[in-house]
Amino acid sequence: MSDGSSVMSDAVKFFLDGVEVEALPGETIWQAAQRRGTEIPHLCYSPAPGYRPDGNCRACMVEIEGERVLAASCIRKPAAGMKVRTASERAKFSRKMVFELLVGDQPERETAHDPDSRFWRWADRVGVEESRFPARAQPEPDRSHPAMAVNLDACIQCNLCVRACREVQVNDVIGMAGRGHGEKIVFDFDDPMGDSTCVACGECVQACPTGALMPATLVDEHNVFTTRPDRTVDSVCPYCGVGCQLTYNIKDDKLLYVDGRNGPSNQNRLCVKGRFGFDYVGHPDRLTVPLIRKDGVPKNAHDELDPANPLTHFRKASWDEALGRAAQGLKRIRDQHGGKGLAGFGSAKGSNEEAYLFQKLVRTGFGTNNVDHCTRLCHASSVAALMEGIGSGAVTAPFMAAKDADVIIVIGANPTENHPVAATFFKNAVKRGATLIVMDPRGQTLKRHATHMLQFKPGRDVALLSAMLNVIISESLHDKQYVQAHTEDFEKLAENVKDFPPEKMAPICGVDADTLRLVARTYARAEAAIIFWGMGISQHVHGTDNSRRLISLALVTGQIGRPGTGLHPLRGQNNVQGASDAGLIPMVFPDYQSVEDPKVRGFFEKLWGTTLDPTRGLTVVEIMNAVHEDVIRGMYIMGENPAMSDPDVQHAREALAKLEHLVVQDIFLTETARYADVVLPASAWPEKTGTVSNTNRQVQMGRKALPLPGQAREDWAITIDIAKRMGLDWKYSHPRDVFAEMKLAMPSLNNITWERLERESSVTYPCDAEDKPGNDIVFGDGFPTPSGRGKLVPVQLVPPAEEPDAQYPMVLTTGRQLEHWHTGAMTRRSSVLDDLEPEAVASLSPSDLRRMGVKAGDMIRVATRRGAIELKARADGAIPPGMVFIPFCFAEAAANILTNPQLDPIGKIPEFKFCAAKVEAV
Repeated sequence: MSDGSSVMSDAVKFFLDGVEVEALPGETIWQAAQRRGTEIPHLCYSPAPGYRPDGNCRACMVEIEGERVLAASCIRKPAAGMKVRTASERAKFSRKMVFELLVGDQPERETAHDPDSRFWRWADRVGVEESRFPARAQPEPDRSHPAMAVNLDACIQCNLCVRACREVQVNDVIGMAGRGHGEKIVFDFDDPMGDSTCVACGECVQACPTGALMPATLVDEHNVFTTRPDRTVDSVCPYCGVGCQLTYNIKDDKLLYVDGRNGPSNQNRLCVKGRFGFDYVGHPDRLTVPLIRKDGVPKNAHDELDPANPLTHFRKASWDEALGRAAQGLKRIRDQHGGKGLAGFGSAKGSNEEAYLFQKLVRTGFGTNNVDHCTRLCHASSVAALMEGIGSGAVTAPFMAAKDADVIIVIGANPTENHPVAATFFKNAVKRGATLIVMDPRGQTLKRHATHMLQFKPGRDVALLSAMLNVIISESLHDKQYVQAHTEDFEKLAENVKDFPPEKMAPICGVDADTLRLVARTYARAEAAIIFWGMGISQHVHGTDNSRRLISLALVTGQIGRPGTGLHPLRGQNNVQGASDAGLIPMVFPDYQSVEDPKVRGFFEKLWGTTLDPTRGLTVVEIMNAVHEDVIRGMYIMGENPAMSDPDVQHAREALAKLEHLVVQDIFLTETARYADVVLPASAWPEKTGTVSNTNRQVQMGRKALPLPGQAREDWAITIDIAKRMGLDWKYSHPRDVFAEMKLAMPSLNNITWERLERESSVTYPCDAEDKPGNDIVFGDGFPTPSGRGKLVPVQLVPPAEEPDAQYPMVLTTGRQLEHWHTGAMTRRSSVLDDLEPEAVASLSPSDLRRMGVKAGDMIRVATRRGAIELKARADGAIPPGMVFIPFCFAEAAANILTNPQLDPIGKIPEFKFCAAKVEAV
């Protein structure tokens, strides 16, 4: 029997208001009625994904023939032959009484927090305007949180916010306390919201049906509703690689607030950045006119410049003058020194179309493959290992596949801070019964949801993973049939891992042998297991080897190509996947086609109408070294901030200051822009239209929502103007024209059209037909490698490039914070985010702080062989003794002054996650 026939056979026939209808398997009366267009009032029930019905508000009561009492339609499922009346006098009277009781406790509608809330709209429809019942004693308002207003005088205790917090986002902050008439919503132990452990995801605000929880931007200081949007625009979040779909709510061309949308990767969910991190677009620091460096103002690597006052170093210019100066300088260097004298850094923050145009300009206009972007600093080693092992650098399954997994491994990642919405799916899976195994040198919030937390020694990932492989192969837990049919070089791997038994690896990695064996067996024996990893795996000199071991784990156990299985490097930036796909990489053209392959190069020479450089270009760190060596003399940097993001950042700043000609295109005068000769004011994400591709391989449509400030232009248009001034005959009039050309160059976009993306908002690649959804799970029947098999690659133990010693006895590791993104250019100009995390901090274990005689909040000095910074100490029990963690978003204490620029030899990624440091009180 087909799936469709099976579903129909399980359908339940019953009567709804005298008409025989069918309820789908598992449907409630409310859902069946809603599907047929019969509306039933509801308050405590939300049809949004992830919310279970609760039946506590009694606003959805219906009458069932033969039953003495009314039934809550949101939780009652129909039975065969049941006769349900949704609009009987008895049901309507009961519902009206519920609303009258609730209205009695509400603030007056004229001064309500949300007079157009779902509650008030339903009250209007059932005909209740006032109440005969006395009001309760109302709790005081809570405005302790910068993003959300809490006014429990409007609370009806429907507990939607509790389910939002505990069951959807699984943050466990909101609960119910008290008994009877004194019952109320509380945060933690009845703390003010701003003092609680709330992570400000805002799920409760989006769920609340009354206005008891509201975006703070919608009420005044007296908590009275102030304004509502006059239009909405659907788009995509510009922060991390999760790619949450959202809706901008706009009034008078100003962004009021953001709602989550039911996209495939977020199902209405957002994090603090995606919901409350957008007012940076209107920050006074925005660049609104082109700038040219003043004559006689030198570049100095140590120079300080106030981004709010750029006219100390720059003068305003017309677009014509600025573009002419920008192109002329680049053209002069190209003509005098050849393409090797130029380089470009594109952006993973822009669109696919912008990335494609940028790399095309560098290759056809500059005459070089010296083009790169921040993928070099995050997952370059992961991509290198994946390309080598399975023939594709993208994920094999989306993070939503966790719902089908029995075992989930998260290693070298802190998703509750770096990919918070993805983390909700992992936590949902644990609630369902999945086993979660977290592996990281630092403890993390996800630890409390994990069955096993392997807090191994930093830099010893290969030892840990090798021990797991040893157990799986030596105990014959590998999938022999899968290995024989779908892999190659198994014998080499089996011989290699003999040298890494758990008893030998335990003292190296810091995890006892019994735990290593238990975890290895758990993963291998799972029906479906999936591995997620982050930059804790990739940002090492042995990052490629770390990823090779993860790939081997999946291949030898056959945990790939099926629902609930796979390999998923959690991509960092919102479009780092798409920018990489579009060719913003020095060794490959779009779709990872080698620049050294004559056939591939011939195709692109014909498509682009010019001869192309046949040699691989330089990577991010190599480009900075080439500037110091007087090889590279000019650069075009769009939306990247290497003066903050590069390792040994002083070395990078000296390189930027040394350039003969630097063109920077950005929305703020970043730390990089201060070294520019020409600064071009660009577009923020809500000010442009274009596609992006998230970590799940979902190509998604971003739509322009706000006007550009001043004379700022969209990035794709600026790049085209520079290309024309460099002699290229480009004739694109809209991003859709660029996308059309990308489809000619990128087989991954087959069956994905601009019109389809406008219609559907998101399509996963690869996609088999224009009328079919994309393939979430790939490689079920082989791999796009020359042999069609996955390659198992042996590795050896490689220590970090710089170990602690007597002079520098601690380990420094860096990363992101929940509230701030990357180098902080956007989030530190977002009022809510900067209010939540306003100053630079270094996190250490409480025992290390006691040993140094330092209290939390005291100033400390962290030094490495490359430099030193001063910042406040923070006590963090998740940090092991001997380690210090510093976010790299704070310009006043730039962590990358300290980091080691030593590279993974294959991925060319710096070792951000490990270097020797010393910490002392100031």
